[in-house]
Amino acid sequence: MLVEKIMSKAVVTVTMDDTLKMVKHVFENAKFHHLLVVENAKLYGVISDRDLLKSISPFIGTIQEKPNDKYTLNKKVHQIMSRKPISLAPTANVYEAISLFNHHNISCIPIVNAENVPVGIISWRDILKVIEANHNKKLNKTQ
Repeated sequence: MLVEKIMSKAVVTVTMDDTLKMVKHVFENAKFHHLLVVENAKLYGVISDRDLLKSISPFIGTIQEKPNDKYTLNKKVHQIMSRKPISLAPTANVYEAISLFNHHNISCIPIVNAENVPVGIISWRDILKVIEANHNKKLNKTQ
C-alpha cells in the first residue's frame, strides 16, 4: 500500500518566523500533534506539540505566571523546530514508513513531492488504524 492512500492531506504549515504564541494557538484548536515548517512552500522542518511544551514556560495561564513566562511565547519556530526532517514521496510503500518509524526517533513523516513541497503527513497512528481496519475486514469475512 502506498503512503498517499493513508496520509493526511490536510497539511497545516507555519513559517520559521512565526511565534510560539501562534503555534500554541494552532495546537490548542486542532486535533493533531505536528506542524510542518515551510519557507517558499518548501519543507524545512517539523514542530511537535511536545517541542512547544518543552520550550514555553509551564506557568503560562496560571496564577504563578510572571512577565518573563509570557516572553517564552515570543520565541520563533526556527529556534525550536526539528531541521531537515525525514520525509517520503507519496509513492513510497507503507513499509518504508514503518521502517523509518522503527529506526528513527520520529512520530510523523512529512510526505513531499519532487520539489520538496509538503502534500501530506503520516503518523504511526495512521498506519495502525489501517492495520486495524484490515484486520476487522478479515474477521467480518470469516464470520
